[in-house]
Amino acid sequence: MAVALAYGIVHIPIESTVASVALWGIYGFAQGLVFTGIWILAHECGHGAFSAYPYLNNTVGWLCHSFLGVPYLSWKITHARHHRFTGHLSKDVAFVPRTAEEVSGQKGISLQALQELCEDTPVATTAKLIAHQLLGWQAHMIFNVSAGPESAVGGDWGRNKGWFSARASHFDPWSILFLPQQAKLVVISDIGLALTAYALYKMAQVTSWQTVALLWVVPYLWVHHWLVAITFLQHTHPDVPHYGDTTWTFTLGNLCTIDRDFGFVGRFFFHGAINDHVIHHLFPKIPFYHASDATAAIRPLLGEFYNTSQENFLVSLWRTFRECRWVKEETAAPAPHIYHWVRPSTERAA
Repeated sequence: MAVALAYGIVHIPIESTVASVALWGIYGFAQGLVFTGIWILAHECGHGAFSAYPYLNNTVGWLCHSFLGVPYLSWKITHARHHRFTGHLSKDVAFVPRTAEEVSGQKGISLQALQELCEDTPVATTAKLIAHQLLGWQAHMIFNVSAGPESAVGGDWGRNKGWFSARASHFDPWSILFLPQQAKLVVISDIGLALTAYALYKMAQVTSWQTVALLWVVPYLWVHHWLVAITFLQHTHPDVPHYGDTTWTFTLGNLCTIDRDFGFVGRFFFHGAINDHVIHHLFPKIPFYHASDATAAIRPLLGEFYNTSQENFLVSLWRTFRECRWVKEETAAPAPHIYHWVRPSTERAA
């Protein structure tokens, strides 16, 4: 489908400037959906859920992710750590929130004043959300942004000391994200990216950089949007907590995931793989085409521990991004180190 879309947009004769802008815009959006579907298949390869053959999984995953600018094996290593420590406030790899106490201490303001920061104007929230959607993925790849402070195998990577205080890049073979024996896997990932960059360069020589930007870069940015939005919503919800050392368990942490219905887009373009995220975290080797049946089978057993949301995608993205900023330890909880999201409405009501 990706090839068909690219072939069609290049060969359809378009004389009107308005029509050209409109069609290229539609192409970028549609191709972004297709590219995201390819990204998801590579993700399945990383879990060994694409086929029963590890070599085939890694070959397909490396090719697909390299095409999309993703260091396949590097990401596979840290993503496995994400599955190992999902929901852990300091060891998880993605979308780990800061505590209200941590942020207020850095800013030198009270918790009450910090609470008022949650009430950004719509304009400020919109600007932050756009940056989150466009830059979030590469910020994580290059600087390990949103990872827990104890998520690196090389120790505390210094999340609070600035992005450049430690080598925490997925592209660096000697990054503290990897063990020494994993350096060669990072190099193999980087070779894939170099080949993609070279192919785009040669394509630009044959056509133009504008054509490359329209055919690949714009859909690539749409992939950023979908990838960040999907994973953010699958791991963040105003009612779903995070856990510290004394309370976290593998099962409890992985039940901090949320199933969300992405409608036709999720079922067709994304292969239905993103709608059933809870079962994916409990049993990551289940192929995506069996995830729906597995969810239906296990949902009654999970009972109140099963998290799902049928809220509209854009509404949920806005509300979750606005409300889920920092977490605070629940002092009235039955066990220590249970952290809930600090929200303006609940705090004022309290």
